[in-house]
Amino acid sequence: METGGLPLELWRMILAYLHLPDLGRCSLVCRAWYELILSLDSTRWRQLCLGCTECRHPNWPNQPDVEPESWREAFKQHYLASKTWTKNALDLESSICFSLFRRKKERRTLSVGPGHEFDSLGSALAMASLYDRIVLFPGVYEEQGEIILKVPVEIVGQGKLGEVALLASIDQHCSTTRVCNLVFMPAWFSPIMYKTTSGHIQFDNCNFENGHIQVHGPGTCQVKFCTFKNTHVFLHNVPLCMLENCEFVGSENNCVTVEGHPSADKNWAYKYLLGLIKSSPIFLPAEDHDFLMSLDLESRDQAWSPRTCDIVIEGSQSPTSPVCSSPKPGSKEAEVGSDGERVAQTPDSSDGGLSPSGEDEDDEQLTYRLSYQVQGPRPVLGGSFLGPPLPGASIQLPSCLVLNSLHQELQKDKEAMALASSVQGCLIRKCLFRDGKGGVFVCSYGRAKMEGNVFRNLTYAVRCIHNSKIVMLRNDIYRCRASGIFLRLEGGGLIAGNNIYHNAEAGVDIRKKSNPLILCNQIHHGLRSGIVVLGNGKGVIRNNQIFSNKEAGIYILYHGNPIVSGNHIFKGRAAGIAVNENGKGLITVIKACTGRGSWVLTSPHLPIENVIRENQWGGVDIRRGGVPILRSNLICFGYSDGVVVGDEGKGLIEGNTIYANKGCGVWMMSSSLPHVTSNHVSYNGLYGVAVFSQKDGEFPGGHGAQENFSEDGDAILWEAELEKEDDPLRRPITVALVESNSINHNGASGIFVQSSEALQVVANVIHANGDRGITIVQSSQLTRVANNSISCNRQSGVKVEFQCKVELRGNGIYDNRGHGIITKGDGTAVVENDIIGNRGSGLQLLPRSDTKVLKNRIHSFRAYGIAVRGRVKALVQENIIFQGKTNKTIFQQITNNRECIMQNNKFLVFKKKSDTWRLVNPPARPHLENSLRGSSAAHSGHKVTAMATRITARVEGGYHSNRSIFCTIL
Repeated sequence: METGGLPLELWRMILAYLHLPDLGRCSLVCRAWYELILSLDSTRWRQLCLGCTECRHPNWPNQPDVEPESWREAFKQHYLASKTWTKNALDLESSICFSLFRRKKERRTLSVGPGHEFDSLGSALAMASLYDRIVLFPGVYEEQGEIILKVPVEIVGQGKLGEVALLASIDQHCSTTRVCNLVFMPAWFSPIMYKTTSGHIQFDNCNFENGHIQVHGPGTCQVKFCTFKNTHVFLHNVPLCMLENCEFVGSENNCVTVEGHPSADKNWAYKYLLGLIKSSPIFLPAEDHDFLMSLDLESRDQAWSPRTCDIVIEGSQSPTSPVCSSPKPGSKEAEVGSDGERVAQTPDSSDGGLSPSGEDEDDEQLTYRLSYQVQGPRPVLGGSFLGPPLPGASIQLPSCLVLNSLHQELQKDKEAMALASSVQGCLIRKCLFRDGKGGVFVCSYGRAKMEGNVFRNLTYAVRCIHNSKIVMLRNDIYRCRASGIFLRLEGGGLIAGNNIYHNAEAGVDIRKKSNPLILCNQIHHGLRSGIVVLGNGKGVIRNNQIFSNKEAGIYILYHGNPIVSGNHIFKGRAAGIAVNENGKGLITVIKACTGRGSWVLTSPHLPIENVIRENQWGGVDIRRGGVPILRSNLICFGYSDGVVVGDEGKGLIEGNTIYANKGCGVWMMSSSLPHVTSNHVSYNGLYGVAVFSQKDGEFPGGHGAQENFSEDGDAILWEAELEKEDDPLRRPITVALVESNSINHNGASGIFVQSSEALQVVANVIHANGDRGITIVQSSQLTRVANNSISCNRQSGVKVEFQCKVELRGNGIYDNRGHGIITKGDGTAVVENDIIGNRGSGLQLLPRSDTKVLKNRIHSFRAYGIAVRGRVKALVQENIIFQGKTNKTIFQQITNNRECIMQNNKFLVFKKKSDTWRLVNPPARPHLENSLRGSSAAHSGHKVTAMATRITARVEGGYHSNRSIFCTIL
């Protein structure tokens, strides 16, 4: 650049003294001079921007210490905005022949103040012409009557803000007006400081105190850098209004009310405001990588598949038999206990190493073989398993489970993008609402858009009711004394990318048919729930982080029916999701998860969506008529149970991965009627699935004992106003159903039943659990256990306690470390099962049991096929019983027990070393294709008014201390 040889820094110093018109002329000299002027951004342009009395710091009031990306651009935007009100200025009327000589009328400046041309604003307005400038010099101006603006003017205060105070009530009847640098206070006769019904009003750098501002459509307004102290802005049927960089303080009611559908009749300023909005920096979120914290969960490629085991009878191990490791030195097994159960103390080997086929034996070598098949857990998560959780390991998720940014979600969802881009009604941007009652109230078909605002220390931030729509993008909402965002009476819109935290009530409260899209928000550290949906409220809750709330992350009740998908709900001090009081909800996947490393369930073929982890109470808590569809979620690392189905809980629980919770995987009360199907329940600290029948009274006071969701603080009975809905996905069932689940590696029994009602356990894989496969300690009505694969559990396959009514049919019970089946039951039927390869007896009948044993195939490697201990009432008929060791008999029975009847049984004894038998005709059980499918979930139950319940249960063996851990609903 040829600049006389002066250094660039010296030129910048010289140019820093130029005023705005001179800078404009210099930028037109050449490209080098243009770039030189642009380089003054942090010097001269900053001075011009901060020195302008008509505006404040570009990031005031929320971030006045953060510099804008460009001071020149900020100054340019304000300069253009300050000229919007003059866009309707008319040229002087003249004939067509003089059009070439037409000149624009000169604007006059009228001075008001002591010693100046006019003493009052009213007298100056009486003499003003079109677009004149009226300057008020420092002082207090009180108008005794209402001022009516009949011509467009500009009213500007001279000096610093606060030196000019105007006590007046102004009614605008002209097309446009601008007011700048004034302190407005209401006149003695009216609280209304300013009102317009059709024109455009522009406020720049003003203070408003203790009054009202009213704008009625088709009127419009533009407000920038203003402070409203206990002032209410009322916008009625406005087609478009802008409130930017404003502060609202200490309102006794709502700070801003937007009422009525935007008027179809638009004034001249509408298109200019729309153009100004589009020309300003786009506020739609760019791609951001720090919006959501990184969550990770390690999955191990520990592939599992059905296993074929050979039990070797009398002879050396066959070369074709699988090689299993010998017991570790010092391992031992406990003797048979008083109830006849063998408790294995041998340390666990890796998964399938529980087969006894390869253990060292003191007896002579065995050669005869019985071949059968053990069905291990079905593969999930991309064909591999979650391995055992490592103590102290960080929780990491594969890439397909890390939440998308708001930019990514909007790019994929055209409807959400259209909402985010829409501008209608009122636009509120970069404002601060604090220390008052209400923030923004949108009602009666109103439309409002809020971007980048801060709402703090209010009673509530935003209320949207009566068919109104709101768009909220990247606002901060915190320390509200009630709910942060409240929607009712068919309110809706888009709530996206907001940070909602530390509120006394719910972060978002959805009621009475409201149906918003809640997307990519952080809702956390609330003193109650994160999101509440009730009273027929709906909505789509997607891709949010909901964490560290004192009560449920999402609470659905009183016929609330949202779609909950793709959220991370974690570290809550209560349940992750609670469904109560006839709540519904589709808690599932509604989008595809593709790409390498994606986790896909094999049944159904859906990716895992909601990640519900590390919550203090149940990951999902369902009770009192709650009937959700809970599908394809990852529920893990909870400090209590994975899924709790409490008193009168219902619903469909399908295809979820319930992993590494400290309590049970699924905890059910016998008064509930859920359909638990196709879930992967593994590595939970206690039972995989537990069904209990006892409960305590209500939670004795304290936090959450009486939940109140009344808008005004009074109890409301919702049933009178709720609509009855028939949902084809929620078909009624009459018996709880546990079906087609993979239940493995849990700390206690795979399934534990202490129930006073009927139960069906059908077609499950129950494998390698830390206690028995199935334990039934109470079954007042029939518990049906059919077509299950029960294998490699640390103790017996199935145990039935005294006075239980149980039917065991079509199960495959293999390789358990204790007995195959132990029964004391009163009315137990053991029919058509394969009971093979267990370390204890195949079937033990204990004193006082009443059992029918029909058409089973039974074999024990070490002990008796069937052992009868004490006086037993039994019918043993048409069974095939294979020979065990040579020094053991096939059948053990106490003498003189005439009530034990044996008929038509077939005893198979190996005669030659070449004898090999396989389980054919029929093949090895279970035969899953013949399993009975139950129906889905039930419809709503009776209303229960109490909002708190504590559920307890008597649990054996010291595994579970009297109740579901912290399974209290809010």
